Amino acid sequence: MAPPSRPIPLDESDDSPPARILRAAREQLFAAGYNALTMDALAHELGMSKKTLYAHFDSKDAMIAAIIDGIEQRLRGRLDAILGDRSLGFTRKLHGVIATISTQYASHNPLLLRDLQRFAPPLYRKIDELRNRLTPSVIGRLLQTGIAEGMVRKDVDAEFAVQFFLQAMTGLVHPKRLEALRLTPAQAFEKAIGFFFSAVLTEAGRRDLDKARPRRAGA
Repeated sequence: MAPPSRPIPLDESDDSPPARILRAAREQLFAAGYNALTMDALAHELGMSKKTLYAHFDSKDAMIAAIIDGIEQRLRGRLDAILGDRSLGFTRKLHGVIATISTQYASHNPLLLRDLQRFAPPLYRKIDELRNRLTPSVIGRLLQTGIAEGMVRKDVDAEFAVQFFLQAMTGLVHPKRLEALRLTPAQAFEKAIGFFFSAVLTEAGRRDLDKARPRRAGA
């Protein structure tokens, strides 16, 4: 059977076989990496036969592709809720975006991207494509909000800035680059977005961002 044509919800309330399979597969994938996720281990954990697994997903890679689709669906929903909330100003939206994406990155095994690049290039490209779809919308909307509120400089070329950030992130989260920098994907993202916005903020924007930045205990 071909993989599902649309993302399958991974929330705990969905007890359908495909959703149960994907939840268990996601946990194994993020905890132990690509090679550790096997149909045998998954069938044993779920108390299912491998035949049942293959009735819903025709391969391990098809299963992971569905997980990536589900991640994109969930991220879009959360980011749209933050960016579309009129009660939030630019700074709170920026912190919300950082927290949401960093949390997603932090749930991954640090070696997952490297394993996918090495053993499943189509899945690695699928993650690249997800980033290429989400980044322009998220960064573009943040810039628009920031300019409208006087937090981002009006002379910023938003289209160029979006592409600049996208290309920077694509290079930074490359597995070899992360290893060289000794950073996790979450750390690379937080550093990149902090560096990026520090260059485009107005003085008012910098003051507001500094006030909203979490303080360390004892500081």
